[in-house]
Amino acid sequence: MDWDKLRIFHAVAEAGSLTHAGEALGLSQSAVSRQIRALEETLDTTLFHRHARGLILTEQGELLHDATAAMNRRLDTAAARIRDSEDEVFGELRVTTTIGFGTLWLVPRLKALYELYPDLKIDLMLEERVLDLPMREADVAIRMKEPSQADLVRRKLMDVRMRLYATPAYLDRYGTPLVEADLAQHRLISQQAGAAQVSAGATLVRILFSGEVRSHLAINNYFGVLQGVLNDLGIGVLPDYLVEDFPQLVRVLPEVESAEVPVYLAYPEELRHSKRIEAFRTFVSEEIFAYRRRMKETDSSKT
Repeated sequence: MDWDKLRIFHAVAEAGSLTHAGEALGLSQSAVSRQIRALEETLDTTLFHRHARGLILTEQGELLHDATAAMNRRLDTAAARIRDSEDEVFGELRVTTTIGFGTLWLVPRLKALYELYPDLKIDLMLEERVLDLPMREADVAIRMKEPSQADLVRRKLMDVRMRLYATPAYLDRYGTPLVEADLAQHRLISQQAGAAQVSAGATLVRILFSGEVRSHLAINNYFGVLQGVLNDLGIGVLPDYLVEDFPQLVRVLPEVESAEVPVYLAYPEELRHSKRIEAFRTFVSEEIFAYRRRMKETDSSKT
């Protein structure tokens, strides 16, 4: 089967449009259309339903798209291995993690990684959905639980706890709660009950709401919760790794916290020898080691 036709078919299937596929491939719409018709004639089947809103794959088209997607993933893997055979760290690295950890901890530290490897191109995918690493939806992940798939290399980075924080300005105005029952006089800021989040955090929020809470601000990610706290809207349920970067936060009710949330770095076994992965893994590990050392020193100075 003609690979050029399959490549064009895959682009059309991904774009859902002859025009958009042609733009991505540098071909005219008519040239793309001719190749698709020729492929359909070769296979003696219809690959797309055509309508005013675009193109939709037929059942046969879905089968072929699954095959071309698998071929593309294998080509990506081969290209990555070829690139990683070089001495220098360069090229694209697709990293996935949660919105909270990505925006609040990882992104602020990436400047140091780029200074080490200026030719590295990081594609950072922040979402709560767990991407499939063996299927190459991403190269490396930082996850808030241990990965369950057996064909992944994984390394535990640290443990996180969800705790209560507020600003000095908020506490000066509304008072500092001394026991959990005092939260009834405050506004609590947390992730929405239905939002994707670590189970330990959700459990802590349920416990807090088992008592009376006067007012509540619910947001679907920790970045929003942090913004609410920083703007003196209330007491927020936030991960403890924020304390270093936001030293103005005051911990409220120190005895109240979630269970430990393990943070893991994981990547496919086939990328074990990738220099890009090694560079990212080493960087993140060293940053977390330094962070933990500083936190230990801070805790020691308080005692």
